[in-house]
Amino acid sequence: MTARKYRLGVARKTVNVLVAACLRRGVPIAGSTGWLLTTRGRRTGADRTTPVNVVEVGGERWLVSPYGQVGWVHNIRADATARLWRGATRETWEVEEADAATAGPVLRAYVRKLPVTAPFFDAKPGDPAEAFAAEADRHPVFRLARSRA
Repeated sequence: MTARKYRLGVARKTVNVLVAACLRRGVPIAGSTGWLLTTRGRRTGADRTTPVNVVEVGGERWLVSPYGQVGWVHNIRADATARLWRGATRETWEVEEADAATAGPVLRAYVRKLPVTAPFFDAKPGDPAEAFAAEADRHPVFRLARSRA
């Protein structure tokens, strides 16, 4: 069975608006590690904000794009700065994109923590990290490297 392809339809847009509204107010979403990520648009230079989940693996924090090469991924590759916020909490990080071997365990941990994303992966939650590393090119992973507080 092949992984589902992500499409930002009306339902997902509605969910994103509701989640973002909660996160702006600092209200946690059950089972989520949600933050609002603001990046600088690679073409316009305008700020772009989207809800994301940050996972902790191996004592480090990671941004994962379970839905692939989405807008924030392109923006963060152009300007390796992640501005994360939730309520009154604000953090600014320099990020580094992980190679496939490093991304594998992070992707596996992400799918286990947020099983709603599992249909977008060919690897299953119980598979070894190598199975996730094999599809790391379709699910970019970024380490929150240095705080720029």
